[in-house]
Amino acid sequence: MTSANRVPLSAVLITRNAASQLAECLASVAFCDEIIVVDSASEDATTAIAGGCGARVIQSDWRGFGPQKQFAVEQASHDWVLCIDADERVSERLRESILAALSAPARCVPSGTVTAYRFARCNRFMGRYLKHGEGYPDWSLRLFDRRRARWSDDAVHEKVLATGDIGTLQGDLLHESAESLETYLSKQNRYSTLAADAALARGERATVWHLLLSPALRFIKFYFLRLGLLDGIPGLVHILVGCTASFAKYAKMFQFQRRDQ
Repeated sequence: MTSANRVPLSAVLITRNAASQLAECLASVAFCDEIIVVDSASEDATTAIAGGCGARVIQSDWRGFGPQKQFAVEQASHDWVLCIDADERVSERLRESILAALSAPARCVPSGTVTAYRFARCNRFMGRYLKHGEGYPDWSLRLFDRRRARWSDDAVHEKVLATGDIGTLQGDLLHESAESLETYLSKQNRYSTLAADAALARGERATVWHLLLSPALRFIKFYFLRLGLLDGIPGLVHILVGCTASFAKYAKMFQFQRRDQ
């Protein structure tokens, strides 16, 4: 039930074959006034689990990450939405922060100044929560008034574009990815292809300097300056995978540029 002193909130997810992780995710957003799950032809028990947890399930063809998430936001009954992925969990501290923020209506209406909130995402990788480097705080803007914010149209590395002020909430969004390193590497390979396509579509071109400097500068930034070295071997591997993905993006851009000549 919605508190008389709180702005109503919709939790919004997009899914495909997320049965192994979905129940815990939905349990962590049970405090929301409704849960919307937009599914893309899952072949496992995803939709059954979602329905069993009280979510409203909508089937929809895949559009790309940004457009799919925006479509899901548009299906919500309430203007304030919390966007979360199936392998994420709202921590107790974050839940308290969200409820406190939405219990201050003067800050959560079109005439107010705060139209969206960000919070830290804590990523679990190779069995360890990363607290430094690229893996933390991994600021995520996921709570917003859809009248003044929306998801970008990016097919990958999508982001929320908001007008007005952005607040910061205490508490972590826990990213409980259970995928193997092999699966993670495969996903990064797909993402680097999408990122290369998107960059070329924007008129960008890769150079030899991108190939040489992007991975090196990325490593220095996250391993030394952002103290990724304190996360041990998981932190090192996580950063090196990111550097490899950066190299792969520019290498694929070179390939596509030569193909189009």
